Amino acid sequence: MDEVEEVRQAVIDGQRDEAVAKVTQALAAGISAEALLEEGLVAAMDEVGKRYEAGDIYIPEMLVAARAMSASLGVLKPLLVEQGVPSRGKVAIGTVMGDLHDIGKNLVGMFLEGGGFEVVDLGVDVTPERFVVEVERGAQAVAISALLTTTMMNMREVVKALVDAEVRDRVRVLIGGAPITMEFAREIGADGYAPDASGVVAALSELLQV
Repeated sequence: MDEVEEVRQAVIDGQRDEAVAKVTQALAAGISAEALLEEGLVAAMDEVGKRYEAGDIYIPEMLVAARAMSASLGVLKPLLVEQGVPSRGKVAIGTVMGDLHDIGKNLVGMFLEGGGFEVVDLGVDVTPERFVVEVERGAQAVAISALLTTTMMNMREVVKALVDAEVRDRVRVLIGGAPITMEFAREIGADGYAPDASGVVAALSELLQV
């Protein structure tokens, strides 16, 4: 098993310390940070996503894999910046106003970072105005989550705020969460929908055409 494959497997298995050690060893062996990102971390999370969608693993396994990926990415980030590896886009993520759930949102953030996006995590209970501010600061997309049917309607308020601030045409809006559907996304004027964290990179890549 080569160094990149060892990194990939450690992330899939959710072995955070092992993944970080393997990334460090691979860098010392002369493998580029970009190769480790694409062929190690991104490939690993692609595989984790497929296993989740197939029902072979569940949220806890996906979460530990994402944490292993995130820790490994922490080693690579300074090198990626130094080498001038471009971001695939800046994304502001947050749980919608009135909703305090963050596990899904945190997973989304880790998947997006592993997929090469710059992530601004706004946390939970995020007001529509806060999303507008990040778009004005250059975010090309916003990813909004909701777990409760009582808060999902606040997603509409985010879209409305973006329209009122005259920035809607410069940003893509992606929504997700347990009660969310593609029909609801269309109804409120969002651009897309991801059924779970494992599909968010593909969905956003399509929206931003990157």
